[in-house]
Amino acid sequence: MNFRSKLGAWLGVVCLAVFFTVFGTPFEFVGGGQDAFAQDASTSIAPKAPGSSVRPPALQKWGGPAAVPANVVPQPSKPTVWGRIRLGAKGFVSTPDLNAGLLVQSQGQRWREFRMKDLTQFGTRMLVAVIVVLFIYFILRGRIKISKGWSGRTLLRFNNLERFTHWLTAVPFIILGLTGLNLMYGRDVVLPIIGPEAFSTSLIAGKYLHNFMGFAFILGIILMIVLWVRDNIWDKYDLNWILAAGGLFSKNSHPPAKKFNTGQKFIFWSVVIAGGSLAFSGIALMFPFELSPFEPTFALLNSIGFNLPTNLEAIQEMQLMQAWHAILALVMIGVIIAHIYIGTLGMEGAIDAMWSGEVDENWARDHHAAWVAEVKGEPEPAPGNNHPAGSEAGEPEAGVIESASND
Repeated sequence: MNFRSKLGAWLGVVCLAVFFTVFGTPFEFVGGGQDAFAQDASTSIAPKAPGSSVRPPALQKWGGPAAVPANVVPQPSKPTVWGRIRLGAKGFVSTPDLNAGLLVQSQGQRWREFRMKDLTQFGTRMLVAVIVVLFIYFILRGRIKISKGWSGRTLLRFNNLERFTHWLTAVPFIILGLTGLNLMYGRDVVLPIIGPEAFSTSLIAGKYLHNFMGFAFILGIILMIVLWVRDNIWDKYDLNWILAAGGLFSKNSHPPAKKFNTGQKFIFWSVVIAGGSLAFSGIALMFPFELSPFEPTFALLNSIGFNLPTNLEAIQEMQLMQAWHAILALVMIGVIIAHIYIGTLGMEGAIDAMWSGEVDENWARDHHAAWVAEVKGEPEPAPGNNHPAGSEAGEPEAGVIESASND
């Protein structure tokens, strides 16, 4: 025989050897007929060691009655390959993505339960509570009026750049809030109303709006810091404002404040700090597995007495990031709902500050008496003077300048 014939013979022998090794002799394979692959479930055997075979014993014929082997469960507990995988054991991969070595991440089930149940319940209860409290407050307190009525004179409170900054932050936040709530509650609330096709379209559009509006929101926060941080530092009027609850529960109490009162300072720092954290976590979710802040943060907290895990997988970082982003967003939505209420329905004359930029002088004296004194060159009111002077409608006080915009 020539070389090609010899090579073909050897390859045939090797193939037959492999076939007999896997399936047994031809007589056993053929004699078993179609029942050869109908092994009863009772033949499942616990592996002796991690990675060991679970095939039936060699003495048991394929398709024949199963004899109970000596090593059937129960037996001394030993971790199996699957058991270790189920507990998060990582394998080795040849791809650049080393995270692919983690086949099963069991903590993901707990995260899913938190996302689908705990988080949605928390958000629902908190937002409903905010709306109910504001409704009760409005029924009991009513709209906060200008104590001495409209004076007919205005002061320039915010210029064009400041109003642009406010709306650059506010409008994207509203869009981000609505699209985020649609992602969280849309399947239960919106989908039954508009149907699957329209809901799918709203989700896709919402995804792009959410991503791109996030950058406008970040720019708004940066401008806010540049323009207003110096006016949002604690000053001598803040403690008295807190003790008087800002006059929110008394018709005769109007604690003095500078350009921003303590409540507005709280809103400012909430937007800067919580909004900044929202922006960071949002970017981390847009570019997954690039940022891992929780492991070093947990290590730092452990140094002061906490006991938090510091060996986090990349997928755990993403799960924590999503949970943190959602919790912060829900809290901020609640805070901004209260802010919108007090700036529109809750307080007479407040919306003018960010609409036209000019506010009525009597409104300014009610809520920002120290700022009015600074603008008009008057003596500063004492921190405990919660009854600022004002003028009756249409009756200017002696020496009053008609408008700070002329200064």
